[in-house]
Amino acid sequence: MTRAEEIEIVHGGKKHIVLLGAGASLASTLRNPEKGKKKLPLMNNIIEVVGLQDVLKQLPHELNSLQGNFEKLYSKLCDYPEFTDERQFIEETIYQYFESMDLPDEPTIYDYLILSLRHQKDIIATFNWDPFLYKAYLRNGLFTPSPGILFLHGNVSIGYNSSNRTSGLAGWTCKKTYKDFEPTKLLYPVENKDYNSDDYIKGQWESLQWGLKDAECVTVFGYSAPKSDVAAIELLQNAWGHVNERSMEQFEFIDVQDKEKVLKSWRTFVHSHHYFYSKNYFESSLANHPRRTVESFHHWAMPMSVNEAFQDGNRVPDNFKTLEEMWDWHRPLIEAEEKFYR
Repeated sequence: MTRAEEIEIVHGGKKHIVLLGAGASLASTLRNPEKGKKKLPLMNNIIEVVGLQDVLKQLPHELNSLQGNFEKLYSKLCDYPEFTDERQFIEETIYQYFESMDLPDEPTIYDYLILSLRHQKDIIATFNWDPFLYKAYLRNGLFTPSPGILFLHGNVSIGYNSSNRTSGLAGWTCKKTYKDFEPTKLLYPVENKDYNSDDYIKGQWESLQWGLKDAECVTVFGYSAPKSDVAAIELLQNAWGHVNERSMEQFEFIDVQDKEKVLKSWRTFVHSHHYFYSKNYFESSLANHPRRTVESFHHWAMPMSVNEAFQDGNRVPDNFKTLEEMWDWHRPLIEAEEKFYR
């Protein structure tokens, strides 16, 4: 690790926001399989993976024909009040499957991600239902405070107490009100998503919008900005503003899809050439400049302040066998931050 990477911290208040889609969890499980070897469900195979074939046979042909597009199928199902029991069974089955998933003991991409960002500054916002981000957040919190995390579509790990608008581990009891943290809602009709209708989800989106306004770097990891989720894209765009107003900020994409396809989805967010694209997490700024991503971009964008240390990078090893080994590598960076903010 270079001396500058260790101690030089500038733009301390500027944020790095990371948006996670299903591609991020898929990349993590392909590299380090889920602890019980469970397959990660995606929207194009969730029916088969979770085991919903039998209940779908009871539904009208119009719905059965949509099995390759689960979000649309569920959205249409909500229009049939006579199939309320079947809808509830689908919701419960999906929730229970995701709830049963766990991280393997060895470091995963989510552990790398948590440690690549800084506490009280950076934010990770996920659209995913799986518990991987939250569990990585908890176990790395034993070493150092983690960045903020937001769950934009709910999550099986998170519960909400509406009486005092606090969140905690689903099923646990709030110490202040002695009420349980009720499970967050996962499924919404895709054609009529209203992120303001659920108090918890509304709060998560408000926090993300606030963060985006003050972000210097945004990484989109495995999220394709689907046209079907009009409400989500509108909220993101309103927070980011017009592309010409964000001419000094940097977007980054980590995605296995073709670069041109990814850029087309995000064309109203990216100013000119201010983007970086990679197919692998370990080629991203998060891996090349962990905990110093904003600083590295600042030095790249401002030629008068270029520092060779940031040009060379401080790439995190991708072969840690244990969390303790990973923590030891990050320790000098964290100690430098503590000195800086002391």
